[in-house]
Amino acid sequence: MISKTMRAILHTLSYGNIEVESSRRLVDIKKLDAMNIFLKKMDTNHMKIITTVKNGDDNQQDQNEIVEEMIDAGCDVLCVNLVDRTAPSRIIRMAKQEDIPVLFFNREPVREDLMQWEKLYYIGCNAEQSGIMQGEIVADYIKNHPEVDKNQDGKIQYILLEGEAGHQDAISRTDYSVKTLLEQGINLEKLSYQFADWNRGQAENRMSRLIEQYGDEIELVISNNDEMALGAVAAWQKAGYDCRNWPVIFGIDGLDDALEAIKTGKMKGTVYNDKEDQAMELAKLSLEIVCGKDTNRKHLKEGRYYVSEYCRVDSSNVDHFLK
Repeated sequence: MISKTMRAILHTLSYGNIEVESSRRLVDIKKLDAMNIFLKKMDTNHMKIITTVKNGDDNQQDQNEIVEEMIDAGCDVLCVNLVDRTAPSRIIRMAKQEDIPVLFFNREPVREDLMQWEKLYYIGCNAEQSGIMQGEIVADYIKNHPEVDKNQDGKIQYILLEGEAGHQDAISRTDYSVKTLLEQGINLEKLSYQFADWNRGQAENRMSRLIEQYGDEIELVISNNDEMALGAVAAWQKAGYDCRNWPVIFGIDGLDDALEAIKTGKMKGTVYNDKEDQAMELAKLSLEIVCGKDTNRKHLKEGRYYVSEYCRVDSSNVDHFLK
């Protein structure tokens, strides 16, 4: 029997320079690492799985050209993390011309684009859900710990660290986290919203300036992701404040460092992004498509969407998520 070769072309998005440890890049790298592990386990004597990883350097035009090169080189499946979720048309057109299925992940294409062709799929999470869960965790903590309101004025003075202007996840996480807190009866007073590009170092710098401006007036820090939340932790440590006088800090993603910070009390909660589940689904769908099966595809929402569930994490269950 002739061995069949599957080439799954994986494209990842880097935020900032490659050496910068931005949370989005960290989550995606771990997701791709997990996917490669799953695919290697699926290797058989009759099918050799080859994966090629390319980087678009945060430029949609560069990504389009890289995808074109990969298609010309020959591949069976494209797994694409879009630079611009509103501009997948060229990739879709090139893939459709060569009849190569595309699995989009992390950045969800606009629905109208995903419905252009039956061989387009999306694997990811619901950013709205992560914002709601974060708001619920924060609200529960404040209700159970009235000392969060340090000046006892009946309002929680807060800072919000946002990932990236115009990013779908940043918008949804911000809007739904704050909306949920208000719906839960938490009276809020915004001190500042700061963009930190999902990055720990940038968040530390932003937070350090805010500490100089507001000091212990800050009672709560809500972060779109764990990397920026950990940047806030670093800023408060460097500022020399007693940990008991810190604001309560919450993130999203479930990074190992954040889980450890929850364990030690430096953060109070996060929302776990199940990257392993998404990586497994990417691997299974890629293989299934090549083999012409539909075991998993027939369970996709509208035949196109796989949405992984988030999980709430705080001190009561953090040990379950620590590896």
